Amino acid sequence: MRILFIGDVVGQGGTRFLEEKLPPLRRLWQPDLVIVNGENAAEGNGILPESARRIFDAGAGVITLGNHALRRREIYPFLDQEEGIIRPANFHPEAPGRGWCIYDKPGLPPVSVVNLCGITYMDCAWENPFSALDRILPELPAGVILIDFHAEATSEKFCLGWDFDGRVSAVIGTHTHIQTADERILPGGTAYLTDAGMCGTFHSSLGVKPQQAIRRLRTRLPTRFDNDTGPYRMSGVLIEIDNKSFRATGIERINIEAD
Repeated sequence: MRILFIGDVVGQGGTRFLEEKLPPLRRLWQPDLVIVNGENAAEGNGILPESARRIFDAGAGVITLGNHALRRREIYPFLDQEEGIIRPANFHPEAPGRGWCIYDKPGLPPVSVVNLCGITYMDCAWENPFSALDRILPELPAGVILIDFHAEATSEKFCLGWDFDGRVSAVIGTHTHIQTADERILPGGTAYLTDAGMCGTFHSSLGVKPQQAIRRLRTRLPTRFDNDTGPYRMSGVLIEIDNKSFRATGIERINIEAD
């Protein structure tokens, strides 16, 4: 089984770039499932129903989110109704939506996709992500299990990967918008990457115009952040998983730039 995972989509520009680049990549690589983190797909942050539909129409089978998942109230009914979009499973139980979903494709094992949010330097999680995953795993069917761990601290992501090595098929980090170069298959067969990167403007500060981010860091004064306008890059990871053992057999970082 081949799974293509795309890092955080940033703003309308990142969504348009995904719409342009993902369809030909699907034809070229023939992934069995495409997972896209869309928590910043709306302009500013968060995600709107229109943004989510565009990501699905571009070829995503599952949309994962993160700490900005509930930023836009317009998305709440969509989270409750659409099974293919998930927010962190360790949000408070009263949060709209669900924290994991199961993707079925004829002839292949089921793929359980779980979304988690970190607790180090983050203020969105209600439940410890390690405890949450311990709770969720017994509820999942036998098959492939992929975790989108939306977290700030490298150490927290790394420790979750090692703790659940051999118990899940892949742990892929998101949130920092900077792709890391530590892709590996852990000893128990779990594919791991600290951060998949983003789909947004490469010469930016995490998608934001650099001058605005610099002003905020220099002055610590309130600063309006606007998404930068280019050039764009789509970053992610391509994972190969054995259909019988559900262990990863390959992991490769991808970076697609504007023509």
